Amino acid sequence: MRLAIFLMGSACAIVPVPAFAQAGQGDVSVTIYNNDQALIQDARRIDLPAGISRQEFPGVSASLRPETVTLSASGTGVVEQNFDYDLLTPAKLMEKAVGQTVTVVRTNLATGVETSEQALVLANNAGTVLRIGNRIEILQNYGARVVFPRLPENLRANPTLSVTLDTQAAGPRPVTLNYLSRGLGWKADYVALFDETAGKLDMQGWITLINNSGTTFGNARVLLVAGSPGQAGPDARYRPSPQPVRAPSGNRPGSESADRERLGDYYVYPLAGRTTVANAQQKQASFLDVEGAPASKGYFYRNGWMGQSDEPVSADTVLRFSSSREGGLGDALPAGTVRVYMRDARGQSQFIGEDTIGHTPMGSLLALKTGEAFDVKVKPTLENREKITTDEWERTARYRITRDGKTEDVTVDRTRTYWRTTMSYTLTNARPEPVTVEIVQAGLDNGWQDTRIPSESVKGEQRSRDERAWLVPVPAQGEARLTVQFDTRY
Repeated sequence: MRLAIFLMGSACAIVPVPAFAQAGQGDVSVTIYNNDQALIQDARRIDLPAGISRQEFPGVSASLRPETVTLSASGTGVVEQNFDYDLLTPAKLMEKAVGQTVTVVRTNLATGVETSEQALVLANNAGTVLRIGNRIEILQNYGARVVFPRLPENLRANPTLSVTLDTQAAGPRPVTLNYLSRGLGWKADYVALFDETAGKLDMQGWITLINNSGTTFGNARVLLVAGSPGQAGPDARYRPSPQPVRAPSGNRPGSESADRERLGDYYVYPLAGRTTVANAQQKQASFLDVEGAPASKGYFYRNGWMGQSDEPVSADTVLRFSSSREGGLGDALPAGTVRVYMRDARGQSQFIGEDTIGHTPMGSLLALKTGEAFDVKVKPTLENREKITTDEWERTARYRITRDGKTEDVTVDRTRTYWRTTMSYTLTNARPEPVTVEIVQAGLDNGWQDTRIPSESVKGEQRSRDERAWLVPVPAQGEARLTVQFDTRY
């Protein structure tokens, strides 16, 4: 049949599009992972002839990974398969027409009279160059259209998998197509309503499903897997996990098992019922709805080694809660973004901040930074840094050595110098109620391996070799001061 293209500037429309006598998708199941990967299982019933036949499967993902395709059917073997993803568009039609003859139809805009000419398509690079008779012409868009005699081979209206089969006996049978696809993914989004006065948190979890595969999957069963299965690549050697982003202290992984379906080391979140996963669409479904979980607000400030500031800086506002079964959200939490709201004086919910979480087991403690406090400030100051020396016995070391068969004692006199660094942290609170600020001094393990605290105005806790923390109470509309001395080798 003849095919016409109307050229309107850079946009083109195909009129008419020939119908393809092909079956569409069958009973589709889609399993979607977090790492831009999905498993598509498409079960169709096809009447196969005996012997060698070529069957086409339209409606597969445009982002299909051809090397992952498997096809199963009783009494049938696969001889060859081809994935045709060169899709039918006006630009592709013109590209395939280079070197061929087409018909250019022009309409007189004043009279409406049409005239037709045969044209050889010479090139289609940022414009179409034609030979019409003895002249070379650039195709313009003033009332002109191009008519093609036929569709080029391997140009499809939809992504199509072509499979050559060898069937023992003719007849209808179920055929199942399995393959992995890019372009599909999902993440979790959480909406939290925090009641500071009551110390309670309402949390709703939403699955956000994204389909950029180029194909719509209709009436599909959908499973979402919280995890990222490994994928081989050009360099599939082990790579260590990246260092975690510095977050407020108080995050601790849990050790409770959630009451959810598992797939190996992953949790599975099935969508209820069947749904259509449309191309270029985001779809949301609820998977968590908890009211009245215990939660609290705190303030946090981490300082680098010998870090100081000329001006006070805001402490981080931290929301703390648990995912445990008792006294928490009672579920495993897929990685995503937690957006936190509070009610204002009029009772309306207002956004106060957001933070991300990784895949979080049930029973975990979470501490999320929701923002920076307006009224709670910290000013770190390096008060003093001086050299201190050791006692006499630490200055002298004795070694026994053997030289030329003779043993002797050698005494080495050396002076070891240590440093005493005095830091102060001035905290101010303009709120009408007292607060407690968690101050963390980091950088205590920069190679010297031995940091001592000879003096501190508030008793601290050594969280690790690198960090020490203090909980400093600050009165309402008042000020507090923390002073600490650090003895180090350098």
